[in-house]
Amino acid sequence: MGPKELKKGVVVVGGGPAGLAAAVSAKASGCDDVVIIERGRMLGGILNQCIHDGFGLHRFKEALSGPEYAQRFIDQVQDLGIETLLNTMVLSINDSREILASSREGLFRIRAGAVVLAMGCRERTAGAIFLPGTRPAGVYTAGVAQNLINLQNIMVGEEAVIMGSGDIGLIMARRLALEGASVKGVYEILPYPSGLPRNIQQCLKDFGIPLHLSTTVVELHGRARLKGVTVARVDEARRVIQGTESFIPCDTLLLSVGLIPENELSREAGVAIEPLTGGALVDDTLMTSVEGVFSCGNVLHVHDLVDHVSEEADMAGHFAARFAVGEMKPRDSYIPIAPGRGVRYVLPQKISGEMDVVISLRVAEPMEQKAIVGRDQNGRGIFRKKQVKLHPAVMMRIKVKKEKLQGVSSMEVGVEG
Repeated sequence: MGPKELKKGVVVVGGGPAGLAAAVSAKASGCDDVVIIERGRMLGGILNQCIHDGFGLHRFKEALSGPEYAQRFIDQVQDLGIETLLNTMVLSINDSREILASSREGLFRIRAGAVVLAMGCRERTAGAIFLPGTRPAGVYTAGVAQNLINLQNIMVGEEAVIMGSGDIGLIMARRLALEGASVKGVYEILPYPSGLPRNIQQCLKDFGIPLHLSTTVVELHGRARLKGVTVARVDEARRVIQGTESFIPCDTLLLSVGLIPENELSREAGVAIEPLTGGALVDDTLMTSVEGVFSCGNVLHVHDLVDHVSEEADMAGHFAARFAVGEMKPRDSYIPIAPGRGVRYVLPQKISGEMDVVISLRVAEPMEQKAIVGRDQNGRGIFRKKQVKLHPAVMMRIKVKKEKLQGVSSMEVGVEG
């Protein structure tokens, strides 16, 4: 006997902040048959271990902790009667929106009217960056250390070094200091920090934790347990400058060296992946290259604010519901959008021009007193947004009215000058 067969309107894969907001939006947009599939034992995703505040400043106009922010959406999910399948793993999705999943009850297959991909992202590990040296205990990704300390009450070490200056690493530098550990410093290979400016101030400067730029860990030392690391300066090409090596004694190394969108299921479904973001290639409804499959949140591109994740997921859920109930018509043509000078990526990568659109982008390097400009195929300005400071850690979101897109057949978004 084969897997049990089910039929649903909108299936949301992932019960983190993106999945929760998408499900609520889909239900509110007219699809009564919405289900969230979550592989963990509870909803909330990564927010459950983010016990610091700073969430919800845009969405709710107040500072909430991660669990508090998640609970706002969990309450809405429960109030709306949205079905949730916990401890359930999605094994595969195909281009016909058929989902094979597994739970304690066994295998089952869901035929979905629309699918929202909201699987989040994972951390880059020591093996992924080919970190030289031995492989002792005491080396963690920052997110794993956060889980151990905040959710399991397990202290990871007494003397710590942070490699990379991503936001989770900065937040964990502060967390370790608050727990009484000695944080020797944060070592960033780039000539500028990769975390948000507010986290540099609140997590490092306020706690007297040194930040070393253009410096990285070049070797681990220790057998059973980490004994220390060797750090060294790097040049503009990120090559180690010989003679600048120094040994830092420590028993713990936290890695904050980047996040990778979890798109294995997306690829299996035939979704086209954009190399610049690591996520799906989407249009202005957040639909991927596979009809009826939408993507949002960190699985689409890595965000710095959960408020923006929720805003994006609102849109994905809305259009997924419209597709599921047959209100969305296929499009014949799109306006492609490409990153120009000084811009690392833009999203969405193509738009219809028939509705207002929010363009998300990140610049390639820190800049001051510059403007982000969108130009059409003839070089005509579509929009211009002046910024005092531009930084790769801060994702920009620019709203473009549909009236500005009349007569546009292609667009490039870049830094002016």
